[in-house]
Amino acid sequence: MLLLNKVHACLSAFALLLLTQEPVSTSEFTDCGDTDNFPTVDPPANIEITDPGFLGYISIHWTRPASLQNLTGCSVRYQLRYYDTYEERWRSVRTAKLTYTAQFDLEKPIKVRMLTVLKCACTNGTEVQGEETEWVYAPEPTGVAGSRIRDFHCVYYGKEYMECTWDSGPVIPPNSQHYLYYWHREMDETKECPEYIILSEGRRGCRFPQKSLLEFSKFNLCVNGSSPAGNLKTAYFSIEVQNHVKPEVVSSVHVSEIDGELKLDWSPPSGQVPEHCLEYEVESSTTMKNGKEKKENTVIQNLEDTSYGVPKETESQKTCFRIRSKVNMYCADEGFWSDWSQAECTEDNEKTQYLSLVGLVVIGIAGVILLCLLIWILKQTCIKKMNKKDALYTLYKEKVNETMPNILSPIFK
Repeated sequence: MLLLNKVHACLSAFALLLLTQEPVSTSEFTDCGDTDNFPTVDPPANIEITDPGFLGYISIHWTRPASLQNLTGCSVRYQLRYYDTYEERWRSVRTAKLTYTAQFDLEKPIKVRMLTVLKCACTNGTEVQGEETEWVYAPEPTGVAGSRIRDFHCVYYGKEYMECTWDSGPVIPPNSQHYLYYWHREMDETKECPEYIILSEGRRGCRFPQKSLLEFSKFNLCVNGSSPAGNLKTAYFSIEVQNHVKPEVVSSVHVSEIDGELKLDWSPPSGQVPEHCLEYEVESSTTMKNGKEKKENTVIQNLEDTSYGVPKETESQKTCFRIRSKVNMYCADEGFWSDWSQAECTEDNEKTQYLSLVGLVVIGIAGVILLCLLIWILKQTCIKKMNKKDALYTLYKEKVNETMPNILSPIFK
């Protein structure tokens, strides 16, 4: 039963019927003969809004006004306006069809305005609009008060996988459990999160593999929950995943100095983001000889440009660079900057020459010490050999004196 309640909270049906208002008369047509018998341009009839269970992807249906059913020789179109609560603005569309589908936030009132547009031969091609009618539906709030999740946030890491995370609401009953469902236009029905991110407090996110995502389309999500105290409030979200990309860190960075210019080169970050979809930001930090520090940030938007050069400061002592990347405006409306790369630094020639000289002196001193050590080792080795030779000669003389007659002993003294 709890599972049915959970799914019902996300896939609740909004099947409502809006009755047409009283016909509204329009101004007379001066070139249409008997204007008293010309039909009024009434608003669409039988406006119906239904929810197929796609987490806010709502279908709007209507029929032609009864006063225009038998009208011939005229074109009838409909102007529909609805309030986009995600972007907080009215959207408008004209169509000759009798249905339209739009994205709505099911946590907020659904506002729809419609009118009929009539164009006939007797009006010389001029469009005549009827009066606009408005319909508003405010869903009744359900669920434990204060239990709606907070800080919902999605990041598409390197276009390889996406993580959506959240915090629990200010009121969270004991033994509560959260559930996430999602849908996009290539799915026949909603599905539950493929892999939950579980912390010590319970489910706090969902990880989506790349194969479950669809770019440049509405990606609808809802997070609800259950508890012994009742269902938790449902939260609805609609995103486009290409606007949530965060590239990997730029790791291959090299700094060089050529003819008085500092040049920074790097390779595009790893991951699935195409090189032509990236822009870069370079941060330079220069330490001057007087101890002051100078910082500068530059955004590079040239496609596939992975180098950056700046004139060297004459009074600089050291310059360090960091770089990060982001999906550019040609591939997405927005996105996240990657983390900064490790700093790569270059120092001025004077300090480099000084350090080189110090290095040569140190190497020279070390060479002298090593030579002296080798001489000492050789000397000690020779002394030991000589001492060993003297000991053998003395032993040899003793043996000869013992075996030779005394008359020959003076020869071996």
